[in-house]
Amino acid sequence: MELKGKRVGVLMGGLSSEREISMRSGMAVLEALRRQGIDAFPVILDGDIVQKILDAKIDLAFLALHGKMGEDGTIQGLLELLRIPYTGSGVLGSALAMNKVKAKQVFLASGIPTPEFVVWEEGINPSFPLPWVVKPVSEGSTIGVSIVKDKAELKPALSKALEYDSEVFIERFIPGKEVTVAVLNGRPLEVIEILPEGGFYDFERKYTPGKAQYLIPAPIGDELRRRAKELAVLAYKALKCSGCVRVDFRLDPQGGLWVLEVNTIPGMTATSLVPRAASYEGLTFDELVLEILKGASLKVQI
Repeated sequence: MELKGKRVGVLMGGLSSEREISMRSGMAVLEALRRQGIDAFPVILDGDIVQKILDAKIDLAFLALHGKMGEDGTIQGLLELLRIPYTGSGVLGSALAMNKVKAKQVFLASGIPTPEFVVWEEGINPSFPLPWVVKPVSEGSTIGVSIVKDKAELKPALSKALEYDSEVFIERFIPGKEVTVAVLNGRPLEVIEILPEGGFYDFERKYTPGKAQYLIPAPIGDELRRRAKELAVLAYKALKCSGCVRVDFRLDPQGGLWVLEVNTIPGMTATSLVPRAASYEGLTFDELVLEILKGASLKVQI
């Protein structure tokens, strides 16, 4: 895409529980674009989102919004209606990926391994053994997530998850390693293994420097790295994603890879994983941001 003369709005902030991280991502992206001579400026969303976007008079939107009303297809639908090309996945891909239950149903239908799960309802008793992972259906950054090792812990875990979403699911905990693969315009980047302090990659460990170690390439063997990349691209295609995403896995002790979720607007902060993977591939942060921006488009043709 020709960027000369284009006014680029970096959409950040938003209304979700990930607003703070969105602001960090957005400001990092903004600075990277300006360093490269792009006419970019912040569009900080909070109240009247529609009016703020109209008032910004932008030609292109770089989406740095995380969570609900930013990563779930809603802002994408608005930009389609306003005919403003935007980065990342379209309405369908964003909505499917954000709803973890729908994403897992697509994975299962596509032959992509994902942990067993059940959507919680009163009286539901998972058929798979403990430990369980209790998650809000549509939330990110491990917000509202708990690992339940005893049935007595289930009720408080459900209460915590329900603070963030009206729908909750219970997933079989997969012991082993946490690995992730970024996919940039359909191409997988190198596999990263995540070693969080204390063993649980929660919100604090994700966004606090020094709270986790990252090994790239992940020391899991060539064949498993190849398989992880293959599965990441399959998940990307199955959910109809585009642009840059991050696919999160668990690797069990027997060498089984399990897709947990796909993040359609991955973090772009100083501790974020996609910039680390891009750097390993020889892309600077500025080059990565520009590559993502060049892919801005409308996905609905009329």
